Amino acid sequence: MDFIKDLLPESIKSIPTHMDFDGQKRAERTFQIIIIVFGVVGFCWGYICQQFSQTMYILFAGFALSCILTLPPWPMYRRKPLNWQKPKKMDSDPSNQQTTEKKSKKKNRA
Repeated sequence: MDFIKDLLPESIKSIPTHMDFDGQKRAERTFQIIIIVFGVVGFCWGYICQQFSQTMYILFAGFALSCILTLPPWPMYRRKPLNWQKPKKMDSDPSNQQTTEKKSKKKNRA
């Protein structure tokens, strides 16, 4: 699958494809609100017209709108990125690693 990524132009590769946790929460909330509002409006309009198809059309329009607003990682969903902790450098010597593990076990028992 990586060979396909290599064929893409650099302008497409540079498009961000992530969302932070707060952005995921906002996207989910936006999706839920749009679906509920369009569902209620669609139900009321369908009841007035006495046609269930009108309800479904309005609900589908709300679904399409919510997909456009919440599926792509828009910049409004990337405002609070996490600052990840730097990885610790481990010793490449396995014997030194074992002695470190023994010391940590002794500290935990005390």
